[in-house]
Amino acid sequence: MPLDSKIPAGELAQKWTNYKSTCKLVNPANKRKLEVIVIGTGLAGASAAASLGEMGYKVKAFCFQDSPRRAHSIAAQGGINAAKNYQNDGDSTYRLFYDTIKGGDYRSREANTYRLAEVSANIIDQCVAQGVPFAREYGGLLSNRSFGGVQVQRTFYAAGQTGQQLLIGAYQALERQVALGNVTMYSRHEMLEIVKIEGKARGIIARNLVTGELERHFGHAVLLCSGGYGNVFYLSTNAMGSNVTAAWKATKLGAYFANPCYTQIHPTCIPVSGDHQSKLTLMSESLRNDGRIWVPKKQGDSRKAREIPEEERDYYLERRYPAFGNLVPRDVASRAAKERCDAGHGVGTSKQAVFLDFEDAIMRYGRTEANKQGIHNADKATIYALGKDVVAEKYGNLFEMYEKITGENPYEVPMRIYPAVHYTMGGLWVDYELQTNIPGLYSLGEANFSDHGANRLGASALMQGLADGYFVIPYTIGNYLANEINVKPISTDHQAFQAAEDIVATRINKLMNIKGTESVESFHKRLGKIMWEKCGMARNAKGLTEAIEEIKALRKEFWSNVRVPGEILEFNPELDKAGRVADFLELGELMCMDALNRNESCGGHFREEYQTNEGEAMRQDEGYSYVAAWEYKGESQYELHKEPLDFEVVHPTQRSYK
Repeated sequence: MPLDSKIPAGELAQKWTNYKSTCKLVNPANKRKLEVIVIGTGLAGASAAASLGEMGYKVKAFCFQDSPRRAHSIAAQGGINAAKNYQNDGDSTYRLFYDTIKGGDYRSREANTYRLAEVSANIIDQCVAQGVPFAREYGGLLSNRSFGGVQVQRTFYAAGQTGQQLLIGAYQALERQVALGNVTMYSRHEMLEIVKIEGKARGIIARNLVTGELERHFGHAVLLCSGGYGNVFYLSTNAMGSNVTAAWKATKLGAYFANPCYTQIHPTCIPVSGDHQSKLTLMSESLRNDGRIWVPKKQGDSRKAREIPEEERDYYLERRYPAFGNLVPRDVASRAAKERCDAGHGVGTSKQAVFLDFEDAIMRYGRTEANKQGIHNADKATIYALGKDVVAEKYGNLFEMYEKITGENPYEVPMRIYPAVHYTMGGLWVDYELQTNIPGLYSLGEANFSDHGANRLGASALMQGLADGYFVIPYTIGNYLANEINVKPISTDHQAFQAAEDIVATRINKLMNIKGTESVESFHKRLGKIMWEKCGMARNAKGLTEAIEEIKALRKEFWSNVRVPGEILEFNPELDKAGRVADFLELGELMCMDALNRNESCGGHFREEYQTNEGEAMRQDEGYSYVAAWEYKGESQYELHKEPLDFEVVHPTQRSYK
């Protein structure tokens, strides 16, 4: 069956306006009869639940955390993009759209990406109205900073905790609806199955993570806002609870999983320090605004950073990409760091790190500050002290976090950073309305295959999550629910609910009864090692073929030798984790299959066989300009559906940041 993306006809800039003017509406009295289930309470989930509750729908929101405020969106640091052009530096809706398409290496759907750019400005107004404390300039205007892959300043921020502030804004809107009775909140609940009746999503089976009991919940529609799957790599910047389970249950039920191999590696993370680690820490990309990235020119140079003179330093991003310098996109910066470390120029004890140095920025800000204060002929110490205060105001909490984790003061010595798994551009396939190929089942935010193509530009995840929840789904879900107003709530005694619950109970019992000798964590760690080494920053056909067989063997071992302690009907985090790792063991194989199928390099998918003489990604547009949507057909069996990518406005060219 061909994939129908439901892209409206007409000019690109008018598609969303025309859609909103012609889509079906549900009147207020009928909204009160309709029930919507929202899975996940991050930026996409909280904003969607709050918006739909405000509109009058009966909403049930679920999160596995003890509070919606603990959703992983809270960890985002650097900012959120919007085409406001406050800096008067040439920004526009079109330029944000173009930068996003180009940054994604021409592997995203044009219509969705343009809509994202179009609604971006509304998001800022919405958040300011909610009281989100964005940074401001001296005159009171909202401040902007630069992010990778663009030449304008369009990133709005709240120090280094933008995600936290935006999530609190969405959370407040959500809690208001909870207080009014329009939204019912189920925290400590994990969705473990979707209920499908006559081909439509009609509810879920959730597990109460405190008591272990299974619950049935009906909904006229189900929204999956459950985040990304970066934890398949074990070590990532994601919260340790982040998982693919909700999206994967949808996949097993027939929803297509699109572009699973597109994984974003973030260039500025604190390097791995040993086998004891269970997650990695992100250092915001905003630090690349002012920090300069370099390595020693001499291989194996073990001198301290401050002992290496300027002429013996290689500012390799500035050297290779003069037009964008340290602000090249994440995939480009990550590969460049790997190349330098692989060539023997890495720093630190592991030699798997590069320097991110703020000395120049501190001195530059210090001189400006001295002039403002009328201090002429200031000595270096005074300039440094003044500049340090400016940097502290912009990035203080990030610097504190770095010092707390590494024991080094980044005001005095450069940070050491290395790329790490961060965001996943793949996810459930959705059409223009954010609906999967299963009617009534929607996917928002990082859980869908999204608007970013093969690489997400920094500060666009928060933009997409809030765009989907606040401004897109309130229109598009009405187009579906307008036809459902005569459907009375289906009793959870319906045989479809019973069958779905039986599937969940059988799976849980199977996990508990293996009674093997190895911990869930050990299997997860071994899977992560395979994924990082063979489907990580660089991939090749030989490694991917080996990885598929290794994952199959590991999965077989998991189902025969995993040990899950405790009982089913109790608080049992190991059992929760076992279910999530079981899903990762299936997803990991599909990621490798997708990467093996895509004989090209694009964005975060870098096949070593497909690179230019200069080591840049080499796309193969004639064979791979499509969304790869995989349909589950049974264990290790998938059918590939292709959605061709047609570019009416922006025509693909070789991506260059030189």
